[in-house]
Amino acid sequence: MTSLQKPMTHNLAERVIQHIVFASRWLLAPIYAGMSVGLLVLLVKFGQRTFELVSHALGTTGDNIIVGILGLIDLALMGGLLVIVMFAGYENFVSKLDAEGIDDKPSWMGEVNFSELKLKLMASIIAISAIRLLENFMNLAVTSDRDLGWGIGLHITFVFSGLLLAVMDRLTAKPRG
Repeated sequence: MTSLQKPMTHNLAERVIQHIVFASRWLLAPIYAGMSVGLLVLLVKFGQRTFELVSHALGTTGDNIIVGILGLIDLALMGGLLVIVMFAGYENFVSKLDAEGIDDKPSWMGEVNFSELKLKLMASIIAISAIRLLENFMNLAVTSDRDLGWGIGLHITFVFSGLLLAVMDRLTAKPRG
């Protein structure tokens, strides 16, 4: 046996361990599938809020309508965020989705790597935070200064974190081509 050859038992053990580690990525599949349940819950909540908004539309103020619509936008952004995490997470960590021949496949599907997923996730969190903050500003009469301060602080933290994340990704990015 040469110095470059490994003993057969080590080679077999290594292959078995590698197979187990590689196959364990499928443990994530139920988690991504479970996010579909979360999307269904968001749809139910969206329907409930839409019904409430429409049923109270004639007897409420314009500001309340705006806050209600902002709440719907918030839920829509959260749903989009769930779809991005489901698709991109599944494709990055489990397996490629077979969407060949599907006409309405999202244009970004199959092209979002882990770095882009982090940035999309952070951008969605910042957008959701901004909507929450705007809702608080629209409801100043019932929002405490403490809650408003925390909201502003959290939003600034999210924006700053997003900027740092983008800068770090830019600094560590490998040149294309």
